[in-house]
Amino acid sequence: MKPRLVATDLDGTLLHSDGTVTPRTREVLAELDRRGVPVVYVTGRPVRWMDALWETVGGHGLAICSNGAVVYDVGARGIRSVRPIPAETVLEVGELLRRDLPGTAYALEKTTGFGVEPEFTRRHDRKHMEVPVAPLEDLLDGTVVKVLAQIEDVDPEVYWRQVEALVGDRVTVTWSSEWAMVELSAFDVTKASTLALVCDEFAIDAADVVAFGDMPNDLALLEWAGTSYAMTNAHPLVRELADHLAPANDDDGVASVLSDLFGL
Repeated sequence: MKPRLVATDLDGTLLHSDGTVTPRTREVLAELDRRGVPVVYVTGRPVRWMDALWETVGGHGLAICSNGAVVYDVGARGIRSVRPIPAETVLEVGELLRRDLPGTAYALEKTTGFGVEPEFTRRHDRKHMEVPVAPLEDLLDGTVVKVLAQIEDVDPEVYWRQVEALVGDRVTVTWSSEWAMVELSAFDVTKASTLALVCDEFAIDAADVVAFGDMPNDLALLEWAGTSYAMTNAHPLVRELADHLAPANDDDGVASVLSDLFGL
């Protein structure tokens, strides 16, 4: 049986390392569209980072952004649903991490934009961050869909485990960066849990979904889907969990697998 729905991560998975979508991948996606097979882009990216991609990945359908916090209607260019983090939870988690992991700094992804603490900008070029810069409590002026917490001079996976141990009962903790920055969503909000809600609307079972990913924030998605592929370039945890291994993102791995699965 061919899959009834395709769910794919973007960075490190569908996209090449330079952030582009190749003609081969575009043609495969277009052919699936012609055949009526939904392709859902399931990404940690916020909606504001997606505008330049719609033309190349398909300007229709749905995208799940911010690790499951936002479902975006691509055709209507509007947010369809939001699973936010309550402001009180943001403050509680912020205080706990700052107390037990001193040096942690925060950024907030909101439906109305992005804001960062002064310390968060140390790793980034402030000239290219034309966003509000203020303490965490002063950034809570909108609907928060994701908190970014980062620290200097700590191994990324070690930091992820530490944060999970401290606040994993209050928020969902995941990680997709090469440095010590973790991503916090509302409790039980993951790429998988939101995709499950979307599939319920389409009357599609998990067994009929094929999913692709490369980083730890894809683990829940790959575990939930009936068929899962880790990219050859994926993090070891992802390679260990997935059912199958796809060629690397820079070798059009998603397009290659989909061509085989659908006989393109």
